[in-house]
Amino acid sequence: MTKKEKMVVTGGAGFVGSHLVDALLTAGKEVHVVDNYAGGKRSDRINSAATYHEVDITNYDALLPILKDAVGVFHEAALPRVQFSIQQPLETMNANVVGTANVLVGAQKAGVRRVVCASSGSVYGDQEAMPYHEELPPQPKSPYALHKHMLEQLCKLWSEVYGLQTVALRYFNVYGPRMDPDGAYALAIAKFIKQRQEGKPITIWGDGSHSRDFTHVRDIVRANVLAMESPLVGHGEVLNVGAGRNISVMELATLLGGSVVHEAERLEPMHCRADTQKAKALLGWEPQVKFEDGIAELKKLAGLT
Repeated sequence: MTKKEKMVVTGGAGFVGSHLVDALLTAGKEVHVVDNYAGGKRSDRINSAATYHEVDITNYDALLPILKDAVGVFHEAALPRVQFSIQQPLETMNANVVGTANVLVGAQKAGVRRVVCASSGSVYGDQEAMPYHEELPPQPKSPYALHKHMLEQLCKLWSEVYGLQTVALRYFNVYGPRMDPDGAYALAIAKFIKQRQEGKPITIWGDGSHSRDFTHVRDIVRANVLAMESPLVGHGEVLNVGAGRNISVMELATLLGGSVVHEAERLEPMHCRADTQKAKALLGWEPQVKFEDGIAELKKLAGLT
């Protein structure tokens, strides 16, 4: 009997990580999850076929034995949210930067073949060019965005200096089942759905003309799997993973239905959209989930249809 490939997913009990765990198990992998449950321990994000280790990635000594014999590592663990990183710069820096260094050092010491790391479109900050392409100079506007840029630099350096294969994927506005309405990802979508469920009007900041590149979690997972396997990457490449389409907040509210109330505008970028040509060329990846279909699925799950 062929031995299953061992894969480690840090943050595997989180929103994106739990979907990745499911996909890897379906593909016949032996999956180990490293998570400290900082985002809570939800039953819908736990898969009984995986092995869970309640370990913080800042604890190198506890992390290293888990990485032993692993072929690949998907590094999803982070303390996310821009505002939280502003309020808690040291705590988030320790988790997001030192934690990433621990994962890379441990993977190299354990003989792991490749590490795929979760970065973020937030590293771009405010750019005049649209869509955002990987050659644009990063302009982080928050500690969280800076941490993700540092993660990318760490990945590249570990490939160049230590020979560890790495890839960093810049996620754009991830949404899908298991979102947390109080969590870090796709806050608008999750929050709007919760407001609809509670019979409240959808609250929009400003006039709702702000737009985002909402990317379904299944497309994010597929990009991760391809990044682990593609022979064209592994040298610290940075790749956008987005739908490549702008959806305004008002369009989102219209799709969800119900009444809308407007509040004072908040200071945030007006628009963002990913150029995904590099991911297509190097991974053979393109987004597959149409936004309208993804929202219809979420409405059904939430009992709003």
